[in-house]
Amino acid sequence: MRFINPIPFVRDISRSKEFYRDILGIKVLKDFGDFVLFETGFAIHAGSSLERTVWRKASKSEESYGRRNLLLYFEHDDVEAAFENIARHVELIHPIERQAWGQRVFRFYDPDGHAIEVGEPQDLGGLHGS
Repeated sequence: MRFINPIPFVRDISRSKEFYRDILGIKVLKDFGDFVLFETGFAIHAGSSLERTVWRKASKSEESYGRRNLLLYFEHDDVEAAFENIARHVELIHPIERQAWGQRVFRFYDPDGHAIEVGEPQDLGGLHGS
């Protein structure tokens, strides 16, 4: 068995696709309407559609899918440039900070309230330190 990727539920697939494509700069590989796969293997799925697929019914809730219990981690070769391009478009959790393990990262929320971390590349043997 091998892990492939997380698939966050999103309320508005168009808004989220534009966010990840235009703000974070991740290229769309395939757009299936309710499911969008990006170049890095990252994917998003329209929540109501995925709820029907997994649980056989969509929830009636309109609350954000982000629950502050998951951090989506991305790396960028130039973390300062990424911060300058992204920060004005998002709700920041914090600006670039050096973490205890030495890596510099910044964190913010996507349109559904999922926490996102963008860090400079760091060789952690395939593991992330946060």
